[in-house]
Amino acid sequence: MRRLLASLLLLAGLAGPVLAQSELPAEAPTPETSPAVEPASPEPASDQSGTVAPATVDPNRFGGGTVDPSRFGEKVLDPAYGAFQRGLYRTALNLALPRAKNGDPNAQTLVAEILSRGLGIKRDEKEAANWYRLAAEQGVPEAQFQYALLLLDGRFVARDEQGAHALLEAAAEAGNALAQFNFAQILAKRSSGQSGLGRAVTYYQRAAEQGLADAQYAMSQVLASGVGDLKPDPVKAREWLEKAARQNYDTAQLDLGTWLVLGRGGAKDEKTGFSWLQRAAAGGNIAAQNRLAKLFVAGLGTEPDVVTGAAWYILARRGGLRDAEMDDVMNGLTAEETKQALERANRLR
Repeated sequence: MRRLLASLLLLAGLAGPVLAQSELPAEAPTPETSPAVEPASPEPASDQSGTVAPATVDPNRFGGGTVDPSRFGEKVLDPAYGAFQRGLYRTALNLALPRAKNGDPNAQTLVAEILSRGLGIKRDEKEAANWYRLAAEQGVPEAQFQYALLLLDGRFVARDEQGAHALLEAAAEAGNALAQFNFAQILAKRSSGQSGLGRAVTYYQRAAEQGLADAQYAMSQVLASGVGDLKPDPVKAREWLEKAARQNYDTAQLDLGTWLVLGRGGAKDEKTGFSWLQRAAAGGNIAAQNRLAKLFVAGLGTEPDVVTGAAWYILARRGGLRDAEMDDVMNGLTAEETKQALERANRLR
């Protein structure tokens, strides 16, 4: 099996739906809070050329930190949703609860969303799961996706992997980009042949075309190596890398910068490649920090600067990466240069 797809992992994490209880008094406006984002997985402890497609996607991250109206069904321009948009979460809950209790699936999803994320109220995961279930049973794609995560997690409802897969597929077919990506992950993991992998690619592509950076990166890896009926296409792979990189996906920035420096998938552009690697390095990607260090030492895309290169390598080494080539560079520094590199590394943090 090709390197990328052998490394794809099943989404098993949960961004943690949670809920509150009954009706609460209306409150003064509360500033909109950004959805919680899971920390990125740490980079591998060695700087190898291969990269791995992401295994999880935080459902609260999709949409750039704003609330996607489709999370609550097709038509959500009502007082409850308006209050939600203004940060009046308890008011939104009070307005949505009567409709939710009367079976409105969009209101049920809104209630679940508020309670699952603890917006203005205490979290109650079990109650949130119940509302997601009710909305999922009525075909709301976002609720299907969220309840599928709960079924995979098994903390607040009985674990049901088969039921979760069915819900993910239904939400994916309805156009939910996160469901499409995660269903593709499942298909890739359990596939025993190229046909199954080809089906996974279909869902990756659908999610990528909707703008999901994780899926765009996955498509870049698929096209870099070729999967199923798809032949390797480094030009298109680089295009997908750029799309994901522009969404601040640091692993895509790492790969894109490397491809540009090497001239893979298009014209060589060391200066632009350096910029992408610098951006990823500044964001904390330790593999990018190490590669940026090498560009400084070699003077690729920038003026040669061994001390600054050493400073970036010091950061990467603090993050757990060791590189024999850069260790040799460090050993060749004078005492004064080593001191300067340490001082610069401390300022880069």
